[in-house]
Formats: sequence, structure tokens, C-alpha cells
Amino acid sequence: MTSPDARTDLVGLLPEEAEQAIAAHFQERGQPRYRAKQVLGWLYERGAADFEAMSDLPRAERDALAERFAFTSPAVAKLSRSVDGTTKHLWRLDDGELIESVLIPTSSRLTLCISSQAGCAMACAFCATGWAGYRRQLTAGEIVSQFRGARAWARDNGYGEITNIVYMGMGEPLMNRKAVFPSLAILNRGYGLGARRITVSTVGVVPGILEMAAMPEQYRLAVSLHAPNHELRQRIIPLEKKHSIDELMEALRKFDEAGGKRITFEYVMIQGVTDDAALADELADRIREFNAFVNLIPFNPIPGTDWKPSSRARLNYFVERLEARGISAFVRESRGSDIAAACGQLRAEATEGRKPVQITPGSTMKARPGREAAAGD
Repeated sequence: MTSPDARTDLVGLLPEEAEQAIAAHFQERGQPRYRAKQVLGWLYERGAADFEAMSDLPRAERDALAERFAFTSPAVAKLSRSVDGTTKHLWRLDDGELIESVLIPTSSRLTLCISSQAGCAMACAFCATGWAGYRRQLTAGEIVSQFRGARAWARDNGYGEITNIVYMGMGEPLMNRKAVFPSLAILNRGYGLGARRITVSTVGVVPGILEMAAMPEQYRLAVSLHAPNHELRQRIIPLEKKHSIDELMEALRKFDEAGGKRITFEYVMIQGVTDDAALADELADRIREFNAFVNLIPFNPIPGTDWKPSSRARLNYFVERLEARGISAFVRESRGSDIAAACGQLRAEATEGRKPVQITPGSTMKARPGREAAAGD
């Protein structure tokens, strides 16, 4: 992988590629073989922010590495910490683009929510990220660097080690498979995060789900379903027009048949939109064939819409109806909503004062012309 300045981005290389490239570099310079292990130790275990931090390497070797390799390390543009401990990083990339990641601590784990794109082309009506449209894909190095930066902050601030990662930040991960899939391997094989502790969230990009089904690693999949039928889903999720819910279910069967790859369904609860009592049974009928779990997510208010979250009584009703049909369900409580870090609230552009796009309930915002095609699939 090559950075814009033509140097190879070390952070974005697969572990075996990184080892090979570094070993070849030191061999050319007549350095001992152990130099490569030193660099890899700094990269994966010690979390060096740059080559300068690799203090056990001679000055000449650090300088030579910096000339040959890039070391993706975005700057912290802003740090926000919630009253519940949730922490949001706003990262500024080399070209000035802004992305966000979120650390979510609980008593038993520390989860990092990372971005896969700058902006998003999906334009789901209930999510703030898509308001400004899609800007560009992230590289594998830019994705992994969010983990590296958040891990360093967590270690320095008493949060401990990151235990879980979810690709649930800005962007649709499966519209950036060229970078997301290598980043999965880097986090898994380079940084030692178990595949079952890494979850990829998708609104329903069928080709990407099928590719994940073929992977030997048991990465988890979270499907942003949000409606149990085609008519309602296409109102709030534009991708439904391209990949219908029936096509999505068929892809999920393939994923499920691969074995050991758990599916979680995400379902946003919007008062008067997605929480009609009859929808609970329809949802159960739609997903009952899967040994899956349902996260019911109360809608997190965002500027530009009058939608409201469902009542606690309706949330409880959905849980009871689903569990009566043998489907495990849980209400995911909002974390970090006071710093706009809750589900559906990430929108880095707003931090820089860019004007939000207004939407109305029942409508969907269109992505900028040509942007969805640029995202690829």
C-alpha cells in the first residue's frame, strides 16, 4: 500500500507484508535481521506513534525508515468525554478530512467503534453521518490508525486494553472492502484481536456479506435491518432499492451456513415509524430462521428531524414479543449521547461548523451526485 507521498504505509500493510518489507529494507542496508523484529514490536505491541519513537534503533536507521515508509498517525482534532465515560476522538487525516471513533467502556470490556469512510453515501434517514454525503474512502492504514490512536489514549488514561472493535462509525464498511478487509486481517493477526471480537456492521451490502461468508475467520456481522419489510425499509434506507430485504436474507443464509459467524440485527425504534406493534411479529417472522440476537436501539435525536425515540413501554413490548417467539432481544441503552457519540449521531463535519442538511420524517436524503458510485461495491 502506497501513501500519497509515494512511501509505503507501514500501518496499512498486512503483518506478513510488513515483515517482508522491513526485512528487505534492513538487508539492503546491511543491518542485522533482528532490526525487523524491533520495528514490528514497536508497531504492534508498543504502539509507537512514529519512527522517531523507536528509541532502540540507531538514529541513522530511524531516519532511513522515515524516508522509505510512511507511518499513518492522524492528529487529534478534538476529544470529547461523556459523563458515562464514553470518549469520542475526532481525527484529522493528512488531507484535512475528519473522521470519528468512539471508545465505550463497560465493567467487562472496552469497545472501540471505528470509521471506514469519510462521510457516507448510504443516506439512511435516521443517521446524521450521511447528511453531508460521501467524501472518500479510508485506507487500511487510516482505519487501523484509529485503533492505534485510541489504544494509546486508553492506556494513558486508565481505560485498559481495547477488547472489542465494531466497524460502526462513519461510513458503510462493506462499500470499502478494498481497505476494510485488509484492516480486519491487520487487527486480527497483527494486533492479536480475536476475530470473534471484531464486528462489521452493514446496512445490507449483499456482495460484501457473501465475501465475508467465504472468509475462514469468524468475524461477527451486525445487520442494520431497522424494518422487517420492503415498503418500510425503502422509506428509511435507500439501499433497499438496490439490495432488497429478500436478497439480503438470502445472503445472510449463506453467511449463517458458513458456521460460527454470529449475526446481530440492529433495529432502530422510532416513535410512529418503526415501532408499530404489528412490526414486532413481522420482525420475528423475518429473522426467526437465524440463531441471531436483536439490538433494539432507541432513536437518538439528531438536528433536522422531528422524530422521537419509542417509549419505554413500546421498547419492552418489542422485547417481550420477540422473546416469546424464541428470539433473544435487548434494548441497547444510548452511550455518549451528550457528546453526539451515540448510534446514528456521528457526523464529523458538524464539528467544523459545516451547515447540516435538513430532513423530514418519512423522507430520505439523497447522497451527492456521483458519490455513491464512487464508493463502489
